[in-house]
Amino acid sequence: MPEDLPTALAEIGVTLPAEQLAQVDAYRAALWEWNEKINLTRHTTFEKFAARDVFDTLRLAEQLKQGERVLDVGSGGGVPGLILAIVRPDLRVSVCDSVGKKARVLEDLVTRLGLPVKVYATGVQDVLALVTFDLLVARAVAPLHKLLTWFKPQADAFDRALLIKGRSWPEEEAEAKAAGSLRGWRLKVVAEYTTPQSEALSVILELAK
Repeated sequence: MPEDLPTALAEIGVTLPAEQLAQVDAYRAALWEWNEKINLTRHTTFEKFAARDVFDTLRLAEQLKQGERVLDVGSGGGVPGLILAIVRPDLRVSVCDSVGKKARVLEDLVTRLGLPVKVYATGVQDVLALVTFDLLVARAVAPLHKLLTWFKPQADAFDRALLIKGRSWPEEEAEAKAAGSLRGWRLKVVAEYTTPQSEALSVILELAK
């Protein structure tokens, strides 16, 4: 079991520039500190943080265009939004969470790390009523049908969404189709990968009009 982040990342073949590595590690330490007070993450070993949080974010980052305006929906403890802001400084990242105490944690993390990230202490529907984005991102927030319900009233406020999902995503797609919430949207798999050191399958779904 790796005892530091550089070792954990090296074991899964991930390398980051020294400055980004230091900032991601500082984020991890602050997140774990907060996690002792409020439940934000189950990834409280270097192995899980590297293989899930960092790896997922890096795979997502591969799908993002230069300079996009990105909103992390239901950011919770800041994955993928805050890690994206570190590893892709070209992006203009915002995060939102409707749970007040989680939004306050996000504010603290952004301040501590000195990240140019806007934090919205409200749900995605309210944010999209005020601000437009190129891209929405979400991981482990809600089933596809519920996300579509949130997005629909402000569908013109963003160009596309990228959703990190597990192997059960076809069931979510079927539920959304049955409910009619996918009508008017295009959904496709843009990436598929196995989480390092496990057999867990993940996909990145692109949702566009």
